[in-house]
Amino acid sequence: MSMKAMKPVKEGKVREIYDNGDSLIMVATDRISCFDVILNNIVTKKGTVLTQMSKFWFDLTEDILPNHMISVDVNDMPEYFRQPQFDGNSMMCKKLNMLPIECIVRGYITGSGWASYQKDGTVCGIRLPEGLKESDKLPEPIYTPSTKAEIGDHDENISFEQSIAHLEKYFPGKGEEYATKLRDCTIALYKKCADYALSRGIIIADTKFEFGLDENGNVVIGDEMLTPDSSRFWPADGYEPGHGQPSFDKQFARDWLKANPGNDWTLPQDIVDKTIGKYLQAYELLTGKTL
Repeated sequence: MSMKAMKPVKEGKVREIYDNGDSLIMVATDRISCFDVILNNIVTKKGTVLTQMSKFWFDLTEDILPNHMISVDVNDMPEYFRQPQFDGNSMMCKKLNMLPIECIVRGYITGSGWASYQKDGTVCGIRLPEGLKESDKLPEPIYTPSTKAEIGDHDENISFEQSIAHLEKYFPGKGEEYATKLRDCTIALYKKCADYALSRGIIIADTKFEFGLDENGNVVIGDEMLTPDSSRFWPADGYEPGHGQPSFDKQFARDWLKANPGNDWTLPQDIVDKTIGKYLQAYELLTGKTL
């Protein structure tokens, strides 16, 4: 019996999206990108960790907001997906009309936020208390949305007021309603998940959510949720403000590439192993399960 091959309708650096009629199938591959370049290495199991981690958070937050997940069981998907390379890393999702805002929330000061604060005491235009140290916990999480840039451009940080105007362009008469809902849901989701993660030994320093509208116009969580690719996870054990923190993500890979120019975008196997080790460790800490 021949099986109908399917082609992705959209291919990102790491993910592939297939059109399944009234649903989408999102596949997180084992590709890894650093500095916006896809490396020549395959990081075995990385896609599965990301997909199963999103599933875990989607299940945890259904009381706050519905999400786009239908199933992560390939037996619910077309036969083409019942192949080893799709098992565990594929998610069948509702089709949404995505809202053109990246919803970023920061609970700790780090990265570009820390650089901005050192310059003028603000992060994305929000004034913060004086005397914060790098990696300090903020008194309250801050919402710093950005617009989704076209491929090749950088996302642009915008204020809450600008997010209203931006959404109003796409959804006349709804800008304020949607902008407020995105901000409030982003902060509520972050607070619940960051509290949970902390109880499991992981600090979620910041993260990014994306939302869309379902066929009834309800706001729904889309894309991926609280993975090391969309968030900064730090070990709570050994956390101390005053400097950068080690993280559960591509830091090993990034550091090695920086230290080894002429690397031809290829990592040695031990760096690959350390990188997936970090992803697996985060998954096991958060879910209490081994993959």
